Amino acid sequence: MPLSAEHKQKTRQRIVECARELFNRRGFDDVSIDEIMQHAGLTRGGFYNHFKAKEDLYAEAISTFIRIDPAEHWKGIRFDHTARGEAFARQIIEAYLSVAHLEAVENQCPMIALPSDTARAGPRVRQAYRCLVENMVSMLERGLDTEADSSARQRSLAITALCVGGMVLARTVDNPAFADEVRLAARDLALELIGSSSD
Repeated sequence: MPLSAEHKQKTRQRIVECARELFNRRGFDDVSIDEIMQHAGLTRGGFYNHFKAKEDLYAEAISTFIRIDPAEHWKGIRFDHTARGEAFARQIIEAYLSVAHLEAVENQCPMIALPSDTARAGPRVRQAYRCLVENMVSMLERGLDTEADSSARQRSLAITALCVGGMVLARTVDNPAFADEVRLAARDLALELIGSSSD
């Protein structure tokens, strides 16, 4: 009896979620298709029912981060999806540059976990990564955009760079106190760019 389209979609989602976690933890090259499928509780042969190649899965794993709810994946984070304007932009910054996000390696944003891998990847993966960057810029821009504010786009780009760059450095350095200093400096400056206090 053939499997339903819903079952096939759920299986694909499970593969993508498991792959995203493994890629975040170890990068593209150090994760095999066999490991991904084992992590998903499936056999290697099933992989090719959903993807042509590992890079196709990688691109989709990057793309799925757009749909992640920080409150579900980062411990102790509250995220109000009904917030608007500067309150919305502020909460993006606070969540993104949080200790909870830094410590959630498997659920970290691919912009933090995978920039070097992505830079060496093919066009489909780089496009997925660019879409993720553009999505963050767009969300911040909506939070800053007013009729009188012609700098909203520029500030949104700068805030995105501060958030991602601050977290990449904080995740990479070997001194926790220095990592916190970097992360908090990026957060405070990003909050200044939206005109909010950083208390």
